[in-house]
Amino acid sequence: CVLCRFSSAYTVAPPPISPATKLPNNIYDWRGQQVRWQMAGDPNAEKAVVLVHGLFVNADHWRHTLKGLADAGYRAYALDLLGSGYSSKPSPWDVDVSNNVNGERGRFLEDEATESRLEDVKTRAKGPSVLPKIKLGTSGGGERLDCDVDLRHPLGSPYNFYTWGEQIADFTQDIVLKNKNEKATLVCNSIGTMSSLQSVLDEPDLFDGVFVICPNFRELHSAEIPLAKVSMPILRSVQKLLRSKGQGLFDKLAKPSIVKEILMEPYHVSDAVDDELVDVLLTPLLTPGASDIVFDTLSYSAGPLPEQQLSDPAFPTESCPVWVTYGDKDPWTPGKRVEALGKMPCVEKVVAFKNVGHCPHDEAPELVNPLLLDFLKRIESG
Repeated sequence: CVLCRFSSAYTVAPPPISPATKLPNNIYDWRGQQVRWQMAGDPNAEKAVVLVHGLFVNADHWRHTLKGLADAGYRAYALDLLGSGYSSKPSPWDVDVSNNVNGERGRFLEDEATESRLEDVKTRAKGPSVLPKIKLGTSGGGERLDCDVDLRHPLGSPYNFYTWGEQIADFTQDIVLKNKNEKATLVCNSIGTMSSLQSVLDEPDLFDGVFVICPNFRELHSAEIPLAKVSMPILRSVQKLLRSKGQGLFDKLAKPSIVKEILMEPYHVSDAVDDELVDVLLTPLLTPGASDIVFDTLSYSAGPLPEQQLSDPAFPTESCPVWVTYGDKDPWTPGKRVEALGKMPCVEKVVAFKNVGHCPHDEAPELVNPLLLDFLKRIESG
């Protein structure tokens, strides 16, 4: 069927061939949910790369990267994170589905008693749901000390970086890697950064490097909002209003001409915002259940942050180097804050791409792909 239900999850079948990448769309069954993925290149190629998309986009956003990696002799995989693209879209409020897929299960000390009744909760070292005294950055490249980082989704939703991190790790293990000695390299954009870094922290033996393109610092995170004690209650009220009354606004905005206009903000290279891009990003957003996830994600004012993850003592600095890149015309990612990530022991290099915005891999693949290939050569050389 074109539209079916997995529990409370809307699942829409993708087109057999992606109009953006011209690659077959495949389905991975993950915890009872459908995950759309694509693969470019020789399936027997020795080295594998996994591409992780950003906010409200999907695997097709890697249209130029998939081709570039395949042409260079790599196996390149791009997947839709749960709730995005043509992956299943379970209701954020379905407790049964959340208990099955939510990556926050088994992580927080405060939940130990209640989670003992749940099945299939991964055994892992637990910590507090709020990390105290974390050092974060500023837009000017400075430091903020003693920040409290709230890790738990305020609504208990499964749409969080721990869920997506576990999805990436399971996909890598089940679909990507061909043998126990192989590792994959992660490439991520925007909020795909936190999902990817969390995947490395959870399963360091699966990955040998992370290539970050324009990390997102989560302006709506409670640790990022100025005067949070005053501001957060107001923000929560707006978020609640959007969840309950926002469908009309969503319907007005979800039109090709308006989406094209919206994309012009993060994209500095306007020619890259073509009709194909608008179509492959908008069409999945018009499927049942998508608007609920958009508003739920806009309510996610918590979760891990890049500085916190990269400075985590558990990050495998020696075996998983990180290169970070950004567009110098990116209106969402402060360049000086990105440059400051170079102080992290695991970050070997920070590179600015000239005259591009928040999506350099799609705006200027002629700049990004050569550097990515350099990174992969560095990984392969050890």
